[in-house]
Amino acid sequence: MTTPNSDPDLLDEYDFSTAVRGKYAERYRQGTNLVQLDADVADVFPTARDVNAALRSLIRLQEDLRDPTP
Repeated sequence: MTTPNSDPDLLDEYDFSTAVRGKYAERYRQGTNLVQLDADVADVFPTARDVNAALRSLIRLQEDLRDPTP
């Protein structure tokens, strides 16, 4: 017997009968490295690859400025 869905965000068609409770709980407890970008930044860097490339460029620039040897 099923009960009516009281959550408006979940459709009745969703089937959680094979779901495993707490499957990723330990991984979640270990933390995450997600960063939320402001909308204006996300417009310029729409993918993780774009963000990482820009940050790596800044890292290299900073390292070059610290070490002025040719």
